[in-house]
Amino acid sequence: MAPRKVRLVLGLIRGKSALDAETLLSFTHRAASLPVLKLLRSAMANAEHNFKLDKSTLYVKTATADGGPTLKRTFPRAMGRGAIIRKRTSHVTIILSDEQPRIKTALKKKDESATSTKAPVARKPRAAKAAKTSNA
Repeated sequence: MAPRKVRLVLGLIRGKSALDAETLLSFTHRAASLPVLKLLRSAMANAEHNFKLDKSTLYVKTATADGGPTLKRTFPRAMGRGAIIRKRTSHVTIILSDEQPRIKTALKKKDESATSTKAPVARKPRAAKAAKTSNA
């Protein structure tokens, strides 16, 4: 499956708890959701078995889809020509963590700009439009 299609599904689960991501993927109507769900369940089982972590405390720290090898196939076209079809594959990586992710806030930047000491801008008043009258 093409990485572009997989990235759409991974964007849904990035930063969520593992159990919420599992529920979300099971109800997502995209072809990439089933392989990503299988990978997420595998990562959860590895974290539980290998690192003795509890499923309920896991969060999706990072989720990436990089391009894998591309299979090149030909499709017959007119006058004996052939068109190349590229069947793309993906390398999907999901990293789980037991620490809750910190949410980046863009509010600090907005608050700083709102409290700046800029002078208000004076604007010219709009000229009144002359009303057209006809003497007919």
